[in-house]
Amino acid sequence: MNRSSVLARIIRPILLLLLLSACSSGGHAQRNEAAQEAAQEAPKVGSEPMGGLPDFRPLVRKYGDAVVNVEVMQRRQQAAGAPPIDPNDPLFDFFRRFGIPAPQFGPPGGQPPMRGAASGFIVSSDGYILTNAHVVAEADQVNVRLTDRREYSAKVVGVDLRTDVAVLKIDAQDLPVVKIGDPEQLEPGQWVLAIGSPFGLENSATAGIVSATARAVGGEMYVPFIQTDVAVNPGNSGGPLFNLRGEVVGINSMIFSRTGGYMGLSFAIPIDVAIDVRDQLIKTGRVVRGRIGVAVQDVNAQLAESFGLDRPGGALVSSVEEGAPAAKAGLRPGDVILAVNDSVIERYTELSSVIARASPGEELELGVWRDGKERTVKVQVEEMREPAARVAAAGQPSEPGGRLGLAVRPLSPAEKQQLDTEGSLVVERSGGPAAESGVLPGDVILGVNGRPIKSVQQLQKAVEDGPESVALLIERGGAQLFVPVQTRNGREADSG
Repeated sequence: MNRSSVLARIIRPILLLLLLSACSSGGHAQRNEAAQEAAQEAPKVGSEPMGGLPDFRPLVRKYGDAVVNVEVMQRRQQAAGAPPIDPNDPLFDFFRRFGIPAPQFGPPGGQPPMRGAASGFIVSSDGYILTNAHVVAEADQVNVRLTDRREYSAKVVGVDLRTDVAVLKIDAQDLPVVKIGDPEQLEPGQWVLAIGSPFGLENSATAGIVSATARAVGGEMYVPFIQTDVAVNPGNSGGPLFNLRGEVVGINSMIFSRTGGYMGLSFAIPIDVAIDVRDQLIKTGRVVRGRIGVAVQDVNAQLAESFGLDRPGGALVSSVEEGAPAAKAGLRPGDVILAVNDSVIERYTELSSVIARASPGEELELGVWRDGKERTVKVQVEEMREPAARVAAAGQPSEPGGRLGLAVRPLSPAEKQQLDTEGSLVVERSGGPAAESGVLPGDVILGVNGRPIKSVQQLQKAVEDGPESVALLIERGGAQLFVPVQTRNGREADSG
């Protein structure tokens, strides 16, 4: 073997090792560079995650300091000997679901004041804070504690019980603030984060998803609630609900619970509603709302069939207040409001919210469904005066036996005067489909499918000539409501 062959056999492995080392080094460099690029593009406050679970740490670090603890104190000034609130009383549940101890009244003297704790968040660096109205409405003293343990006595700038929004002010400057988002961009399935003080555990973060939007809860007519499955407990009330971009989209307000604790249903006030309330409370100390003087309800499948709509949607007018803007514009019970200024109305809560936020004197153009076709009605909004006129109560329908299973009779003049009603028929007995729909003896029948009914014969004919599902307009306790009833013939046709 010559010398060159020997050298080649020695050098070749060395060169190969050097080449592999260089490639490995280059690969590490490429991977490091790729890792740095990936880190720069990693989800952070201001971006949605591309896959997997989101990392909420940047959000909490950036905005957690803007969330505060709100402590309230109320002196007991009730009459001596007044009984405590019964646990079955709706007021007791009101206190419980919002994490505020229910008052326990008794003999005066020596009783400590009632105390409660909740949450809030700073919306301006000079000390304006948003929280819930139910947290501070009856408080004699309100204290705010920041995450750095500084404490301030807070002034209640104003409360709005209809939206459950309150504005506080503390004497401080250069405070951390939250970023306000757009709740209209929320969709079910999106990640959201709550920060608050559940059970007094300050600055606790809990996450979940948006379950639904524009929810009507507890008879609320002016708040299209955001429903989430974020763990919210007593003490979270008034705290912020964030989206993944670190923007506040709602104020955590209430939970549905049979135990007083979290059960998977949490509700938040959309932040745009709260900001509108805040601006008015700061500027004038009160909230101005519009009204047109109608009571409305949702349109379900049976009501849609009764009124000739191709699908459920809109807000069904169940009553029109005499002399109100709606009456002057020609609206009447049985009209279905489908749009306001070209904005489609899917549920009655949307209509109530739109009209409430309209300015007094503003003219609205309503798309109204009546007698099987759509028409345009213009109505001028007037200011809603507090307290509200009256709260609508549930009512039910009726008919004389036959397809609905009802027995009715004419009202005497004395009965009509006593009830202060325009109706002429009252339900004596309720059975069959009507009873299943909730019709009760004593309900006054006003109309069928939007047409007034004055006699038993008119009622019989309207039901016999009507569709399989009829909408009965009834009056109970001074309030009017449409109730859909599936007739017996309709049920038999469906089963065949």
